[in-house]
Amino acid sequence: MSGSSKLGMVQEHLKLYDHPLLAFSARENREVIEVLIDLKNSTVPVHTYVLPIHPRDLDHPQFAWHLQRQLYDGLHDYFVEMFTRTPQNRAVPHSPTPAKQGNEGS
Repeated sequence: MSGSSKLGMVQEHLKLYDHPLLAFSARENREVIEVLIDLKNSTVPVHTYVLPIHPRDLDHPQFAWHLQRQLYDGLHDYFVEMFTRTPQNRAVPHSPTPAKQGNEGS
């Protein structure tokens, strides 16, 4: 199957998905099919999530299921990447060095 027919296959399959907040599209980039996930009507700047689809998944007999799993995994990653702050961003207070244990010198 050629790259353009694989792209068409992914584009046709993405038409089966409708989401009130997200838009899905696909493109070919250097012979790799990529699914693009964009936030619709965003009032804040949010990046486009790019999900490369492995060629073996495009040729797999269970293509539809593989694409759905990758899409759902990608959605999770996309929303996590949208965080503007997490507890890991803040400086963690440095704890004092624990007292030495044992019987040194006895």
